[in-house]
Amino acid sequence: MSAPRGRGRRRSVLAATGLVAALALTATACGGSGKDEASDKPDATTSQAADGDGGKVTIPSDLADRLEEHGIDVDKWKDGGWKDWDRDKWLSEAQDFVNPVIEGLWEPERMRSAEEADKTVTTKDASAAQGLSDPEPVPVRAEAEKTPYHDNAAPVGKVFFDSPEGPAVCSGTVIKDVNHPGRSNLVWTAGHCVHAGGDGGWYRNLVFVPAYNDLGKSEADLGSASASEIAPYGNWWADWASTSDGWIRGGSESGGAGAAYDYAVLHVKPEQGSKSLEETVGAALDVDFSAPSASAAGEMGAWGYPAAPPYNGLQMFKCLDAPGRFSLGADLPTMYRIGCTMTGGSSGGGWFRVLDGETVLVSNTSIGPMDNTWLAGPRLGEDAEALYQNMSRTYGGR
Repeated sequence: MSAPRGRGRRRSVLAATGLVAALALTATACGGSGKDEASDKPDATTSQAADGDGGKVTIPSDLADRLEEHGIDVDKWKDGGWKDWDRDKWLSEAQDFVNPVIEGLWEPERMRSAEEADKTVTTKDASAAQGLSDPEPVPVRAEAEKTPYHDNAAPVGKVFFDSPEGPAVCSGTVIKDVNHPGRSNLVWTAGHCVHAGGDGGWYRNLVFVPAYNDLGKSEADLGSASASEIAPYGNWWADWASTSDGWIRGGSESGGAGAAYDYAVLHVKPEQGSKSLEETVGAALDVDFSAPSASAAGEMGAWGYPAAPPYNGLQMFKCLDAPGRFSLGADLPTMYRIGCTMTGGSSGGGWFRVLDGETVLVSNTSIGPMDNTWLAGPRLGEDAEALYQNMSRTYGGR
């Protein structure tokens, strides 16, 4: 998306060997900044102030009220207080999510400084329920996605956020909104990319950047890259996020009991402009909530931006494999597992399969081993669909 393209052009949105025939979706033109010329003003707010990172904090009155309800000084938040991770004020409950826009915070250099949000299981974890897990898959070497990404994987992008350890990054996918067809503002990712699980709370400054680094430029070349090449559709801030109660209660640094429920949905809005994400990107994927068994699911593909060595988070990769079963406990749902060498940073990236001739999202990257030979993701069933439907009905029309 280095330059606008004509509306209605047919694009192979997630082209990959074995899935090519069903992966063509219609994508529309993309602008350099994602700004809607008809409306380039921010939402009305109670206050704006310069932030320590150089951005302008925009706090709508409803978010300001919610911060105050939790005993958080709104003025201090605007002046950089969002960097304070005092455990007593780290918002953790499902209804506590707040994510005021800090315009200009996620500049290219700050994006490149973000580290992977990794969930690595140990050998002991992986063997916890061997009777419910299929044999470990043969590693599948991750393949670089073709560029430009807007022609080959338009719905895929990166999720940036701030954690107590600093800027962090995951992957995500634009998904369709069944209650707002053609105008979706929904993004699918992993629960651990939005919430720390049982030992923490909601992360901050959550932003989605579709088709990040559209031309797949190297680190050396990105210094001269234009803003439209790095963030071709602009930055999309989450004004609401939902993850499962299973992740909020049971998630841990290694995934833990929450790994089987490690999924999340973001509702986003552009940092500038008013068009929906789907209209801007020109593509979105349906979600398959049928939770097929691993043996019935057929071939799957996982897409994402791996950031831990030997990768650096700047390019998009993919793996294709037939899934097997994986479980972390006899009392936990089985997950999908595929061979894949992608590392941390690919977390939250969508897993896709072909269903009735259409490409659908069926899972997302959650956990992997220390030697980066495979990935596991949750099966999406009734609970995941309920979370999605609630997000769509409650926030989709914003």
